Amino acid sequence: MRVNIQTVIDALISPVARLEQTVDTLKFGHPDTEVTGIVTAFMPTQFVIEQAISLGANLIIAHEAPFFSHHDDTSKLKDDPVYEDKRRLLESSGIALFRFHDYLHRYTPDGVMEGLIQTLDWMPYVQEHHPAYSIVHIPTETVFNIAEHVKKRLGISFVRAHGDRELLCSKIGLLAGYRGGSQNALPLFEREQLDLIIYGEGPEWETPEYVRDAVYQGRHKALIVLGHAESEEPGMEFLANKLRNIYPEIPLHYVKERPVFQVL
Repeated sequence: MRVNIQTVIDALISPVARLEQTVDTLKFGHPDTEVTGIVTAFMPTQFVIEQAISLGANLIIAHEAPFFSHHDDTSKLKDDPVYEDKRRLLESSGIALFRFHDYLHRYTPDGVMEGLIQTLDWMPYVQEHHPAYSIVHIPTETVFNIAEHVKKRLGISFVRAHGDRELLCSKIGLLAGYRGGSQNALPLFEREQLDLIIYGEGPEWETPEYVRDAVYQGRHKALIVLGHAESEEPGMEFLANKLRNIYPEIPLHYVKERPVFQVL
């Protein structure tokens, strides 16, 4: 059965009421084009685009924007060689690019969070889901052992942490992506009586500094910072598996990028 790009987009957004304002739009390509292969990825990097070409896929579904701006503002990139090369590659390849950010975060539970929890193998320990965070109650472990578990399950070489590495933790707040700021994270420590918060990214002068002071005061609190991509990539792998069940006849690939940062 012929499946076009608009059919896939409709399937992606169907679990959520249509949003009046969203960044989730088709950035390149035509909605009537027949889909011959799909790549899902966290970020539509040059590497990801090249991988899609080599795999014969003509639709990329990416969580973040291609041109380094959440709202797709490219006005300051005119004549920038990096932007121009990437734009030309997308145009010449004929690949369609759909941004899938807002709708996925509005799945119930949040699709990015569900992917993260599945990858961490913590689904049996979910206590509750909220729009911006989830609470898991795992068997008691030290901060160090939890960090090692997270690194192994996510396939990453490092995390950043603050707090006693031997602190015993069981009740954890998870905040994927850019949700680690004080407005989201800080109320959870007391309201949810958390031992540990794990988030993707947030202002370093907010939640980390709160945890620094809490630890200095002798309070049993800890923080693990994954990185934005590291916390949200599992959501796009989760999406790939979901789409395989919907469209078993379409070749479907999840492309994981290499970490953007190195520890020197």
